[in-house]
Amino acid sequence: MFVNKAPTAIVYCEGNFAQIDGKTANGLIRHSQAYRIVSVIDSKYDGQDSGLVLDDVTNHIPIFKDLETAVARDTDTPDTLIYGMAPSTGKLSQADRGVVLDAVARGMNIVSGLHEYLSDDAEISDLAVKLGVTIRDIRKPKLSKDMRLFDGSVAGVNALRIAVLGTDCAIGKRTTATVLARILNAEGIKTVLVGTGQTGLMQGAKFGVAMDAVPPQFCCGELEGAIVAAFDAERPDVILIEGQGALSHPAFCTSAFILRGSQPDAVILQHAPKRVHRCDFPNMPMPDPADEIALIEAFAKTKVIGLTINHEGMSDLEIGVAIATQSHKLGMPVTDALSRPEAHLLALVLSAYPGLIEQAPVAAI
Repeated sequence: MFVNKAPTAIVYCEGNFAQIDGKTANGLIRHSQAYRIVSVIDSKYDGQDSGLVLDDVTNHIPIFKDLETAVARDTDTPDTLIYGMAPSTGKLSQADRGVVLDAVARGMNIVSGLHEYLSDDAEISDLAVKLGVTIRDIRKPKLSKDMRLFDGSVAGVNALRIAVLGTDCAIGKRTTATVLARILNAEGIKTVLVGTGQTGLMQGAKFGVAMDAVPPQFCCGELEGAIVAAFDAERPDVILIEGQGALSHPAFCTSAFILRGSQPDAVILQHAPKRVHRCDFPNMPMPDPADEIALIEAFAKTKVIGLTINHEGMSDLEIGVAIATQSHKLGMPVTDALSRPEAHLLALVLSAYPGLIEQAPVAAI
């Protein structure tokens, strides 16, 4: 019998589960290799199944109102508390700080993707040291002296490189990339996903860097280094690069660094048709996918091979209409990684690169 040896974890997402600022918790509920998620904390959904709340599919990971209730549910206290939110401030609220201190006092390790490093907080850090628990700040970068400048070695990576970019932040780029990596590997097309944000690294991406925590001078080089390391270690057929922000979004520069550092052969663009304005920017309308595609292809020597839909706020009928409309308008494959068959996402890639399936190993009869 298979026994999952990954550390057990509770994901803290008070007031934000299944919302945009809860994207870290949402991602971990859908996919986690590094941790075995046992429960979620969000008093708004106390007693409900997190899979049903998020995707209308039961996953048997319950939601509790607070840490005390979540811990009481298990015979043994879970190993880790993961801070599952990505607030625009990147900082810990006073209420959330109390929960982190409570978790440390219970002997739980802490994992955080905030820009505010919890290991630098004297009270939290001192208590952690006293009780022998660890604090993992996903976004805390290594010293600048140890960072890498871009040197062009990505050109020697003999694998198809596909970046999954988007028209906004928190729009599902990582989820689509994760689903695509799984189905390509299932088809015998060896694929590695390079993470570029805190959630992907928490989920267990073997290769990657939290791009928005790296000084701009080193962003391209650090990503290039992660891609080269992935190729040298795994020799994959395909390397997927998780996108961040949007190239057209004035609040983010990570998409530009991703395009420069990864030098992708192709791009898949993620878009939310019902999203009216940019996340956290109510006076900034969402771009048209055609405009974003034109910008990407003008900025980098690459091509957009398909569009994927984030179906937030959409009925199944509306998703179908959006797919048909955008496919006709853009003249390229369009699908939804979560609501449509995975074969459609696979076909999107194979329509641009049919040779991939031909080079995949044939299963023994």
